[in-house]
Amino acid sequence: MAIRVAIDVMLAERQMSVGELAEKVGITPANISILKNNHARAIRFSTLEALCQALDCEPGDLLRRENRDPSIEDG
Repeated sequence: MAIRVAIDVMLAERQMSVGELAEKVGITPANISILKNNHARAIRFSTLEALCQALDCEPGDLLRRENRDPSIEDG
């Protein structure tokens, strides 16, 4: 299983740039890109809250769980 951060979808829906989101959240555009490109190993709840506030969404709107290997089933 892999947890993915769907920031790119939210940015596109809101017609917002990475720089604008970074400014609203209070982190660097580089850190937004790390999240956006799914290279982050962790995310602080305070950052998740700030992202949700800036994007007017819920945590579940940003976080997605997907299988790394399609042959693996939940069970």
